[in-house]
Amino acid sequence: MRYLLYTIVFFLLISCDKEPEASYIEGNALGTTYHIIAYDNQSIREFTRRVDSVFNAVNQSISTYVEDSDISKINRGDSSVVVDKMFKDNLNFSKKINRNTQGYFDPTVGNIVNLYGFGAEKLTQEIDSSVVDSMMQYVGIEKVTLKDGNRIKKENPNIYLEFNAIGKGYAVDKVADFLKAQNIENFLVEVGGEIYAQGKNLGSNKKWRVGIDNPLQKSDKREISSVITLQNKAMATSGNYRKFRIDSVTGQKYVHTINPKTGFPNKTKILSATVIAQNCALADGYATAFMAMGLAEAKQIIKDINAIEVLLIYDDNGELKNFSTKGFETLSVD
Repeated sequence: MRYLLYTIVFFLLISCDKEPEASYIEGNALGTTYHIIAYDNQSIREFTRRVDSVFNAVNQSISTYVEDSDISKINRGDSSVVVDKMFKDNLNFSKKINRNTQGYFDPTVGNIVNLYGFGAEKLTQEIDSSVVDSMMQYVGIEKVTLKDGNRIKKENPNIYLEFNAIGKGYAVDKVADFLKAQNIENFLVEVGGEIYAQGKNLGSNKKWRVGIDNPLQKSDKREISSVITLQNKAMATSGNYRKFRIDSVTGQKYVHTINPKTGFPNKTKILSATVIAQNCALADGYATAFMAMGLAEAKQIIKDINAIEVLLIYDDNGELKNFSTKGFETLSVD
């Protein structure tokens, strides 16, 4: 779960003596909170209802937590569902990320996510290697295709799709698209920590500034490890230090990032992965994928992916260290 980013722009705006008028919109959506700051060329407009309608449309298409959503119907075996553009976008983004990360991102891992109690379905049985192995036959995004008429075909009806790893990022993108369509040139959208920043923060007349969490912070306290500038780009962070489940019988701690190649929760030296990309769905998905692989492998794969910048925060024998791309380093605020 990526509630790991924290924008400090709201506080920066308040500190300005004279600032252009801005619209502030906030609320709850997709099981988390959202915040929007938009500088409107016209008089301040009330967008809350229209923004909420964007979230509702995304939910109705791809949320496994909505019982009558398209994806929920497909997961129950309904092959008559005609999917919309949002569903197709998420499927295509998932296939792209899967290909570029050598299979470390895969939305068909849903059955196993549910098995560990991290998905929309409740945990129903004890976890052991034989149970996980039996579920692995349903994993593989190549087993899901789009047929004529925009219907989803699954090689096995038991394949369970879930786009939760890119869903919040995609929702950020759709809200950003809505604001751009209103001819708003300067805004920031944040949903559950996933961010898209457009133009400038006109309160300071500078690029938007966003903070990245310290992955070793205590659960009841938020600490920022670094601040970067963001303009016309999206940013998402994934980490395994906040969301986990403890087995009531064995006491075993299961982190939330599942390795789709093995079916088991993966714990590596990487504590968090932050990705900057052209859209938030891609940033969201890549961040999740990097958490599912080892540090050395992540570094190698990052080199081969174009148009993203990455920060990995990892534990090196008890010492917190960073790996970042050169492009990411140029965004840091001193």
